[in-house]
Amino acid sequence: MIRTLDFLFSLLGLVFGSPVLLVLCVIGLFDTGSPVFRQERVGRYKKPFTLVKFRTMSVDTASVASHLASSSSITKFGHFLRRTKLDELPQLWNVLKGEMSLVGPRPCLFNQEELIQQREQRGVLGARPGVTGLAQVNDIDMSTPELLATTDAKMLVNLTVSAYFKYIFMTVSGKGSGDRIPGRE
Repeated sequence: MIRTLDFLFSLLGLVFGSPVLLVLCVIGLFDTGSPVFRQERVGRYKKPFTLVKFRTMSVDTASVASHLASSSSITKFGHFLRRTKLDELPQLWNVLKGEMSLVGPRPCLFNQEELIQQREQRGVLGARPGVTGLAQVNDIDMSTPELLATTDAKMLVNLTVSAYFKYIFMTVSGKGSGDRIPGRE
């Protein structure tokens, strides 16, 4: 049922949101010269996939988790995108393709070994990564791997269709701060 909802909502989001996506892409082009950010992430069953987002940091920023990035690397437009969570919109493509779900554990980088280990121990990597979830709406980020993995596991055990809609609504209405950049939140 959730995969069907993911497919329908991501398709509708991409079709009806395309004017917004286009405008953000053009503004991002002027901001960084490269508005779309692609990065290999850990997917379901540890299978790699390429996550797509709007770029919020300068092009030369090191490929590290957000909580390890320098606050000076985030652009002014990038700060706006993160605050409004609009940087996540291109991930609808990942959801449409079945690499992600709208609700699930946030996909981490392969170099976040402690988080991967914690998630493996709790069976979290058997789920599709998500755009949002329980950890995100409660301001739990990847800087606390054990807490994040425990929260992800709790969410997955209790994930119902109503919880799915609850996390989406909470995210859209502004709950949670998204991925933190030290010194910027």
